[in-house]
Amino acid sequence: MSVTTVVTVLAALWVGFSAFSLLRRAEWVVKPLMDYGVPRSWWTWLGAVKAVGAAGLLVGLFVPIVGVLAGIGLVLYFAGAVVTVLRARSYSTVVFPLLYMGPVIAALVLGIA
Repeated sequence: MSVTTVVTVLAALWVGFSAFSLLRRAEWVVKPLMDYGVPRSWWTWLGAVKAVGAAGLLVGLFVPIVGVLAGIGLVLYFAGAVVTVLRARSYSTVVFPLLYMGPVIAALVLGIA
């Protein structure tokens, strides 16, 4: 198994876990969203986007362009999350979207290389 495959699968699992946690409304996920002012009506869509992105990373192992597009989409998603956290002036929690973005960037870079 290649390093690219391992990193991509781990990134997809990590983002998938984040999607699942949001979709099941885990308190430790939705409490900050409320604090940041993210409308409750967005939560299902945000979770679905993460789930689709995670699936896209896995599909990308077989159809590379899908993985690249999913990776780009997820990086943009988590960049938006960083902006949201910063706008809410929650500087101590800005690390959390970065923890999800990092593995996605690694998978994207390895997939393109």
